[in-house]
Amino acid sequence: MTADSGNGGGRRAHRTAPAPHRVSKVEVVKARGHYLRGTVAEELASERPDFSGEAIQLLKFHGTYQQDDRDLRGTKGPDGRSLAKAFAMMVRTKLPGGKLTAEQLLVQLDLCDRYGNGTLRITDRQALQLHGVLKRNLRETIRRINEAQMTTLGACGDVQRNVLCCPAPIKDAVHEEIQRMADELSRHFLPRSAAYHEIWLRDPETGQRQRVWPEDAGEVEPVYGRTYLPRKFKTAIALPEDNCVDVYTNDLGLVAICRDGRVIGYNVLAGGGLGMTPSKASTFPALAREVAFVAPEEVVAVAEAVVKVQRDHGNRADRKRARLKYLIADWGVDRFRSVVAEYYGRPLTDPHPVHVCGHDDHMGWHPQGDGRWFYGLNIENGRLADHNGCQLKAAVRRVAERYRPGIRLTGHQSILFTDIAEEDRSGVEEVLRQHGVASSEEFSTVRRWSMACVALPTCPLAVTEAERVLPSVVDQLERELQRLGLAGERFTVRMTGCPNGCARPYNADIGLVGKTKGKYTIYLGGSRLGTRLAFLFKDLVPLGDIVSELVPVLQYFRQSRRGGETLGDFCARKGREDLLARSPARPVAAG
Repeated sequence: MTADSGNGGGRRAHRTAPAPHRVSKVEVVKARGHYLRGTVAEELASERPDFSGEAIQLLKFHGTYQQDDRDLRGTKGPDGRSLAKAFAMMVRTKLPGGKLTAEQLLVQLDLCDRYGNGTLRITDRQALQLHGVLKRNLRETIRRINEAQMTTLGACGDVQRNVLCCPAPIKDAVHEEIQRMADELSRHFLPRSAAYHEIWLRDPETGQRQRVWPEDAGEVEPVYGRTYLPRKFKTAIALPEDNCVDVYTNDLGLVAICRDGRVIGYNVLAGGGLGMTPSKASTFPALAREVAFVAPEEVVAVAEAVVKVQRDHGNRADRKRARLKYLIADWGVDRFRSVVAEYYGRPLTDPHPVHVCGHDDHMGWHPQGDGRWFYGLNIENGRLADHNGCQLKAAVRRVAERYRPGIRLTGHQSILFTDIAEEDRSGVEEVLRQHGVASSEEFSTVRRWSMACVALPTCPLAVTEAERVLPSVVDQLERELQRLGLAGERFTVRMTGCPNGCARPYNADIGLVGKTKGKYTIYLGGSRLGTRLAFLFKDLVPLGDIVSELVPVLQYFRQSRRGGETLGDFCARKGREDLLARSPARPVAAG
């Protein structure tokens, strides 16, 4: 069995790594799933409200996760017996660079009302998620997404996930190039199996459904192979002056190198990923490291070589150590680069001495460079919903219907309305006011730069709250920052409901990670630029004590910062022991 060296020059066959003595259960499911089919179609036809364990694993590749409402777990019926779990599906749409049309956004809003829980969520990977979709409505939901020229294929699962890039719709050669590259990479790494079309897009009443598939269908998946990748694979494209996509947290990162107003190539980064398991010392968050410089025409081939190296050599026995970051940690960057070059078929060029130096959240009004404007609307924690006098979802719908703007989603869970005419700017603002929606300019700095994962009640991995409680934590922080004269400071606050780190807490200025019920680990010393990992400050901190634990740090920062030093830089310079010495509360021993 051989792996192609990619579509760069000097093709050469490479023997894949020998199969490990054992593989994880998920690898077995993928191997006998007949290229993502398994029993999904048959189970869709069943009246059961849920899917089997094996089908659940394959459904991820199709862009959907099975969940249940954890708020309802243990609820008893009139007879005193516990009710069955309230199963529902999360459906994620893959949108390279977060780009879609007003019409496509309206389709998503219609679906969340008709089949979901009435809310639409913008993810921190520039995608959209529907929550609460019942199994009986799953096929129709995915079909309608595809009819609107979007897809859920590969939005989840052990494949290339949504490809990120800076969403700013600036009309210049640089921004157009990185969006083009995001589109090209997304197309290239889309799974090729016909299973998606057969299950979701073929009429189940009239379409012929093939029921037996050969064990080896040849080049069904020329990049992924029969068992796809050992784990998920994430890619992002950034600009040195604007790392709004957190490029260092991705398996593969591309930093555009520009000269005279055009992209001359990309620095290739590899090995980022923030998930960890505290009880497993061999797991850890990591930032991507520089590997090479490539010309634009080489990007897809080099990216394919990186993916194939991970496919052939990644850990398929232990999913907790299956990401690319662990392969690079075990091998070292030099060996990894050498093997990638072998797969690519030619030597790799050293990276350019250019590094990330800025980060823009793109909120508020900005000129596009073509006489039109875009407006960045801050969406707290990415949730489009109508509640408490704020008709946010209705306002977004009204703007989309009335002005038909382009839509871009940011890596910070917010939305950009693009291509707005000068004369329509006041109209957009009026729609927001009429619906009780605060403008981005009215949000405090700390709230604008905060972010949380979904967590409870739908994520099965969450051990604490995140999205539902971060706003109240920020309320407290706002008061303390105002009192200390620090209200204008820019720093990131990110909260997750478990150590998997979906909201990227491990490289934030302040990271809050769910550790056990109602208690969090506080991390400090990351960077708003995304270029440095934070360190563990205090462990097992009750939710109600988080802000009081941070206040002494903020006071120390105000008193002892150097010049324009940021909060993250200050904490990194002082270190954990110095910060703990300034804390009146007795620290809990770090695990």
